[in-house]
Amino acid sequence: MPLPSISGYNRLNKKTKYSAAGIAAAGAAAIAFALVPGGNADATSTAKDLPAKPVAFTSQKVDSKAQQEVLLKQAALTSKQAQAEAAQKKAAEAAAAKKAAAEAAAKKAAAEKAAAAKAAAAKAAKEKAAQEAASRAAARAKLAAAKKTYPNNLDGWIRESLDIMKKHNIPGTYNGIYKNVIRESGGNPRAINNWDINAQNGVPSKGLLQVILPTFQAYHVPGTPFDQYDPVANIVAACNYAADRYGSIDNVNGPY
Repeated sequence: MPLPSISGYNRLNKKTKYSAAGIAAAGAAAIAFALVPGGNADATSTAKDLPAKPVAFTSQKVDSKAQQEVLLKQAALTSKQAQAEAAQKKAAEAAAAKKAAAEAAAKKAAAEKAAAAKAAAAKAAKEKAAQEAASRAAARAKLAAAKKTYPNNLDGWIRESLDIMKKHNIPGTYNGIYKNVIRESGGNPRAINNWDINAQNGVPSKGLLQVILPTFQAYHVPGTPFDQYDPVANIVAACNYAADRYGSIDNVNGPY
């Protein structure tokens, strides 16, 4: 006997179709068995022994509808479970991806932080080394300046004067100073002019570059002795005056 037609049967998957077919076949067999009078003892009865009255298939239709509903519910449940599993799998994959991304970001941030710290440490070390080198250089220069000495003669006086003049931005050269010293005093730091107009006015010229007292007082450079006869103080004051009056002691070639 053909299987009853079940609405939506073709939409079911293969496994569900087999289950539906089995249930339908079992139902048909049960109906056929119920139609044989006397059970197994009369199983050999022929068709002519059966009542001529038509058999009603109302119960068969009801069973088929119920089976259809069961199958549809099972299919819906299976689909719902599959969707839930798929959603759960998708959520798990998304969570895993999110976790992996977070771990990668944290790793990258840690690497960048370590690199920045390393660069900062290297920069700090470099700056510290530079500062220490500068400090050592300054200390050496200071020590050298403290230890620097000059001979107590015209050459030493001129060289010491030039170092002081350099600190105070007073122009002049060794040769410019030397030629004027020789002309003015012959290199004698105690030289004095008692016969010119300055002497007559009570302010005689004194020292290596024959500076009068008012000029010495006006152009004296701090750090040198306040003494016209001091060779270094005399040279530096005279060069300071010459720079103001002539631009440089190098430009002086006669009485000034």
